[in-house]
Parts: sequence; C-alpha cells; structure tokens
Amino acid sequence: MNDELKQDFDSALIKHLSFKSKLRSSLYGSSTNQAPIRDPNVCSFGQWVNTRVLKEYAHLPISRELNRVHIQMHQVANRLLDLSQQGQQDEAIAGLAEVDQIADHITQLLRTMQQQLRTGR
Repeated sequence: MNDELKQDFDSALIKHLSFKSKLRSSLYGSSTNQAPIRDPNVCSFGQWVNTRVLKEYAHLPISRELNRVHIQMHQVANRLLDLSQQGQQDEAIAGLAEVDQIADHITQLLRTMQQQLRTGR
C-alpha cells in the first residue's frame, strides 16, 4: 500500500509541476495548448484530483482544500494568460511569483495528504 501511495502522489506531483512548466512556456511565447492551463478539469493534475482526491481520498478534509487551491491556481493562470494576450507581458511574467506561492501550497497539501493516508489519520 505504501509503495502504491507513494507512486500515486509522485505521479500527481509530476503532473502539477508539468502544469507550471506549461504555463511558464506559454507566457514566454511558446505555442502551448492553453486548454489544460485554463481549465482545471482538463489539466492532468485536475483529472487526478477529480478521480482520486475527490473520490478515493474525499474522506479527508484536506481533499476539499486541495481542490480549492487547484482551482485558484487556474484562475491565476487565466489572468496571467489574458495579460500576456493583451500585450502586458511584463505583468504576466511578474505574476509567476504568485503561481509559485500557490504551487508550493499545493505541494505541501499533497505531502500532508499523503502522510495522513499513510498514517490513517
């Protein structure tokens, strides 16, 4: 169980980091598909949240917090992408600091959730 749990959360973390990378690339001008950046249900981390966190791990109160913060991340990403598309590149890039703060919070929530599942609390 612990190995499967570790693998599940390691995979989620990689999906989360991939989102940040896609957002950053898009803001710096790469022609990245914006659907997974803009929509929390389309990104791979959001799909994991919907299928694992909100179902299998829903008994943990932290699951709702993780979902809320994940949605918040997409709201910020949308704002930054809109700024970039409006030619406000510097403001959009500066907003990555906020993304990093939210991303760190998500990472901490993932670690806490994994620990709670491991210890049965």
